[in-house]
Order: sequence, then C-alpha cells, then structure tokens
Amino acid sequence: MRIDAHQHFWQVSRGDYDWLTPELETLYKDFLPADIKPLLDQAQVAKTILVQAAETTAETDFMLKLAAENDFIAGVVGWVDMESAQGLIDLQRLSQNPLFKGIRPMLQEIEDINWVLKPEFAPIFAMLVDKNLTFDALVLPKHLDVLHTLIKRYPKLKVVIDHGAKPTITTGLTQDWYEKIAEIASNSLVHCKLSGLVTEAGDNPELATLSPYMHHLLACFGAERLMWGSDWPVVNLSASYPSWVEQVETFVKPLTTQEQQNIWATTAQKFYTINS
Repeated sequence: MRIDAHQHFWQVSRGDYDWLTPELETLYKDFLPADIKPLLDQAQVAKTILVQAAETTAETDFMLKLAAENDFIAGVVGWVDMESAQGLIDLQRLSQNPLFKGIRPMLQEIEDINWVLKPEFAPIFAMLVDKNLTFDALVLPKHLDVLHTLIKRYPKLKVVIDHGAKPTITTGLTQDWYEKIAEIASNSLVHCKLSGLVTEAGDNPELATLSPYMHHLLACFGAERLMWGSDWPVVNLSASYPSWVEQVETFVKPLTTQEQQNIWATTAQKFYTINS
C-alpha cells in the first residue's frame, strides 16, 4: 500500500492563495482531483493527505468538501487563525469532521521566527492534543530551534516536519540543517515527511544529489517516523510526480520490506489516523 502524505489542490478563482501569482506559470492554474488521479493510479498510490495552501478556513472547508467527494483523500490538514479567538471556535468545529486531521500555519512565510511560541496560542495546542489532531510544521532550517522549543513545551503534540525542513541543497550550506535535524529527531514523537526535497535542489535533480539528505532523515527518524509525500503539484517546479516516485523507489530498495512499507504508508497511516 502507498499513501501520499502531502499533496495540494487549488482553484485559482477562489482568490485566497496569496503566494500564487501569474509569475509561477507552472502552478498558476487549477489543480483538482481529476488532475492527480491518473498519477496516483500510475504510482499505485491508494490514499492521500490533502494539505492547506491558503491562510483561510474557507479553503479548509473547500478541501473537506473535495475529501468527502473523493475516496482517495484520506484526510485534510487545514488552517485556522491562531491569532484570533475565532481560531479556537473553528478548530472545535473542524475537529468534528473525521476527515480533518490537523492544522498547518505557514511558518516559513511569517517574518517573526519565534511567532509560533506566542503564549496566547496555548489553547490551540491544548485542543490539538486533546482531540488527537496533528501539527504540520512548514519550516525552514532557521526555525528548527524554535520548533524544538515548541515540542518540549507541548510534549504530547503530534508534530510532523514538512519537506525535511527544506535544506538549502542548491547552495550546499547545510551543516546547520544536519545538526539541528538530528537534535530535533531525538524527540521520539516528532515525525518527518520525505517530501519537497526535489524543489530545493534545482532542475530535475539526480538521486545522487538528494540521497545524502534522504539518508540523514532516515538515519535520524527511522522508517517508523518517516513518511513519503509528493508535494504535488509544487513538485512540478523541479521534476514530476513519476520521477520523484521512481527516485524514492530506488532509495528504499535496500531497506527491509517493513521499513519500505513504513515510509510508503504505515507511518502516515498511524500519524494521521487513517483507516485502511
């Protein structure tokens, strides 16, 4: 079984994707379930986790509607306004939908690196823990110290690091990333997504370019805390869905059957509470 633990949909006319501009030609169009289904079938992917791409609850409701209409969408990671009293109300409402799995604030876009540590967010994190919901950490290497502090503050919070915290593969200036990933992975509750690396590595990167980072994530988190994701359609900026799948197939080939299954599906299944 294969689960894509990280993919997106968007409909440009909805107008709440602030980052999505005409300059991003490859991405500036609608990406909807009919567009990904042939790719899933080709790669033998049975289920996906649909992740927010806009800082609105309207988009979260839009994603939940798509999930209700498409059996392959096993769960939705949405967004709530953590800075508003409405955020807690929205989180309570959304938590009643079994397809809603957790939230993802767009930390990489927020100027204040320490933003997520604001004490007024405590009720949000308490509810996430209480409802067994997840926290997707969309971070850059510079956020890893802050994320480590957050995890120590809320030790029962289910955290997954998106895209391996986006090491700057094109520059090779990644020593800091190697050290901080190892440090944060020492917390046994933290998970990580084997996703997004191709986009950080330039045009059609070879596996040889990506594998040192992939090996480090595997060494730090183990197969039981590492989950594969495509980051489709963002992956199209550098490569393609099939080519990334093929690279991961080659990467996991030396692993045991159980380790391979963990990365392809079981880790995501357990983390996001996906019924098989």
